[in-house]
Amino acid sequence: MTLASEERTAAGGSRGRDGGLALVLLVLAVGLFGILPLGRLLLTAVAPGGTISFGPIAEQFGSRAAVLATWRTLETAGWSALGALALGGAFALVLAVTDVRGKRPLAFLFVFSLMVAPQVIALAFLSLAGAGSPLREILGLSLPPGTSNPLLGRDGVILVMALHHAPLVAITVWSGLRYLPRSVIEAAEIDGASPLQVVTRVIMPLLRGNLVAAGLLAFVAGVGNFGIPALMGMPVNYLTLPTLIYRRLTSFGPTVLADMAALALIVALIAGIGTVTGTMLMRRTVGKVDLEQRMTPFAPLGRWRGPMEAALWTLLLVKVGLPFLSLLGDALRPALGVPLGLATVTLANFAEVLLRQDVTTRAFRNSFLLAGTAALCLCGLSIIFAHCLERRTRRLRPVIEALIETPYALPGVVLAIACILLFLKPLPLLGVSLYGTVFIILFAYMARFLAPALKPTLAAMGQIEAHHEDAARLDGASWWQLMRHVVGPILMPAAAAGALLVFLVAFNELTVSALLWSAGTETLGVVLFSLKEAGLAGEAAAVAISASAVILLAMMLLDRLAGRLPDGVLPWRM
Repeated sequence: MTLASEERTAAGGSRGRDGGLALVLLVLAVGLFGILPLGRLLLTAVAPGGTISFGPIAEQFGSRAAVLATWRTLETAGWSALGALALGGAFALVLAVTDVRGKRPLAFLFVFSLMVAPQVIALAFLSLAGAGSPLREILGLSLPPGTSNPLLGRDGVILVMALHHAPLVAITVWSGLRYLPRSVIEAAEIDGASPLQVVTRVIMPLLRGNLVAAGLLAFVAGVGNFGIPALMGMPVNYLTLPTLIYRRLTSFGPTVLADMAALALIVALIAGIGTVTGTMLMRRTVGKVDLEQRMTPFAPLGRWRGPMEAALWTLLLVKVGLPFLSLLGDALRPALGVPLGLATVTLANFAEVLLRQDVTTRAFRNSFLLAGTAALCLCGLSIIFAHCLERRTRRLRPVIEALIETPYALPGVVLAIACILLFLKPLPLLGVSLYGTVFIILFAYMARFLAPALKPTLAAMGQIEAHHEDAARLDGASWWQLMRHVVGPILMPAAAAGALLVFLVAFNELTVSALLWSAGTETLGVVLFSLKEAGLAGEAAAVAISASAVILLAMMLLDRLAGRLPDGVLPWRM
């Protein structure tokens, strides 16, 4: 045996011993985050008494309340998905194929409206449309006192969900356009096709799979959306499945967990069918195109460029600007009904929720700690898991990735019920229960957001050549040294971006924490919902504006890191 072969053998042995620990960690994480909670949910639904019986499931599936909530869930998710598909698809195509100016800020603000929590969006639109809207008072468009809010109920839920989920469609369409080769467009132009004909006869047929997948993503998001139906539907008793589960669980407590598991299973089945179908369509359309060969804008608007830019900015004004201005007005006036003016503007609501009120200051602290801890933990795990998936588990990688993505793809209410079932009883050996503690929320966050944390790190790992690692091993580096000195520094920018994305979505999260919180573990989403239910509009608005400012700052920080990240990591970067 030559010296080189001996070195390769020793390096391979070291890689096998040390890397095996990382592989075990990956398997444990997949089992703990992906299989165990959902397995516990399924077991409770089909065998509530320890014996398999489909009677309780059939009873829940056939109950009048469940049937009505299921229909309303399908109705709101379906119509809002169609609206999101039309709006988001058109927005994405205009930015991708035309020469409009200001594409980066347009895309950034469009996606910002998605990153803001659904309950904040709902609160902002309710403020804008309500009879006491400060913005409507300033514009002289006030409604008569006592007029019911026109956005409460079915139509309001559909409209606001369509606006909120439109960026999901745009992101998916941009992903499809990223893989369209420029040669296809050039061939059509050589044949004499106009830009409009290129879009309708070439691009749209090629994007058919992406468009259907985008619509299904918006549909699944609508099925699992809790914040918008909770604020805009529950006050008029318009209940979808997530809000029905929430109302029953908060009314009757853990005694109805078996029934709630059956209802959560309905949500999981609806969302699962949509997610699997959309994923299959996306995988059929994904390819690889050199950066220099990708499609570039080919449709100059000429004299229509100004009107088109005005239309895009008007859309953002209606979607983001006006609702948040009205919400800011609520936060800056001393009480509901007081006209907003220079003499009445006050920061008292901000001081109350940020400095004086124990429950809100605790909620800010809990949200920062929970979102930050989950982001930091997943940042480190994503580096280890990305290396394992890319170098050691190629054959099982699709299965492992599917299991990791399941808690993220399914609605948060499903994961919340699963976590309650899993941690309600004392843990074996430890003899303590995580239910009612902050750790159950942290576990749910890590399970739910492992997939988005891992995605950018996996993309970066795919760009690392193996010879860097081989050289380090030949120098005698162990697996942990390799991760610390070679792989880790290379992957850190992408892992940090993934961690910031996790922080973005976890900081204002409501769907999971609404069912898992207890006294002392309130999060911002829970407190905002509680303040709104209590009629404290000014304080709720102050919490919403403050939380949205944190999201905006985090997105701006991510945007500054864009040059060091793999292509496609930041959803607003086309």
